[in-house]
Amino acid sequence: MFARIALFALAVTACSPEGGNASAPADTTVVPAPEATSVALSAPAGPPRPGELKTFRDWTVGCDNGGGCKMASLGPEMGDFPVVTMSVARDAGPNGGWKVELSANDADPDGVSVDGKRIARGGDDYQGAEAAAIVTAMINGKALAALDKAGTAMGNVSLAGASAALRYIDAAQGRAGGVTAAVAKGTKSADAVPQAPALPVIASPKPGGDAAKPTAAQVAEMRKTAGCDADGFVSEQAAESHALGDGATLVFVPCSTGAYNLSSALFILRDGAVTPATVDVPTGFTEGDAATAPAQVVNGDFDDGRVTSYAKGRGLGDCGVAQELAWDGTRLRLVEQSQMGECRGNTDTITTWRARVVRK
Repeated sequence: MFARIALFALAVTACSPEGGNASAPADTTVVPAPEATSVALSAPAGPPRPGELKTFRDWTVGCDNGGGCKMASLGPEMGDFPVVTMSVARDAGPNGGWKVELSANDADPDGVSVDGKRIARGGDDYQGAEAAAIVTAMINGKALAALDKAGTAMGNVSLAGASAALRYIDAAQGRAGGVTAAVAKGTKSADAVPQAPALPVIASPKPGGDAAKPTAAQVAEMRKTAGCDADGFVSEQAAESHALGDGATLVFVPCSTGAYNLSSALFILRDGAVTPATVDVPTGFTEGDAATAPAQVVNGDFDDGRVTSYAKGRGLGDCGVAQELAWDGTRLRLVEQSQMGECRGNTDTITTWRARVVRK
């Protein structure tokens, strides 16, 4: 049975991590995080506000703050995992084009048909005129099929709700009543379509230097501050340290675990002092609209100055919230968020927030 998840409100059990290096500074006090003060270049108009997802029967759709929109097919609410899934995306602006992607369980699709008529051939990723032709056929179509190299249907994608999702994109991008609309067509010229909004900019120091290692006593205090459970699997997991640049170290403290999710609390270690890492958006399994300190990420990772989190709604990975964060010298800032709120067989996600990162 498929289900809908409530983003950021999934329950997990809490657990904990292990200690560190005895040669590190001995101060075990976790002091309050400083007030976040970002440089002018990185300051957005307000806190990140990822877009919401809307579901129309067998399609879910959403847009990001840069005006890009995407819709994704869903399996039946009560039924087997779909053999084929599909996504349709459109860029913002007067010249925003379509992109169509297909995915199948057993082999790569090699074409698309709607109501028995082949619309596109060759590959599983379409742009330009082919993608536009697929979208046009979907509007009044009854059945869409992904085809193999022989032209045989590999599986079907329900078109129930597809026209409504396309109409939603028309409205969100300011196309309704104009010549560039997919469904809500009218006489307004392409010039009437708004340009894509500028993305917020995050100034981030170049990561480098040696990562400091917290002592066992410091890690124990971090676990206490984060409210981690001292029992279970995570109590045996070591804390991880990553150099953020400018003498700051980000510490991942394993804190809670579920069947397919490991949550870690984040702390900043600088000059021997530990402070809770702060964020500008709720992360992980944080409930409500307010970010918490210390921040927590789920199934987190760190690479080239970026922190990633993927909170799965269930083990199949067909729903949940993925986030990418960047350090601005004071706190972690949301660079990208993508999500899937329907646990109905599509492992794709829909981007609902983007920012641009520059090195300072």
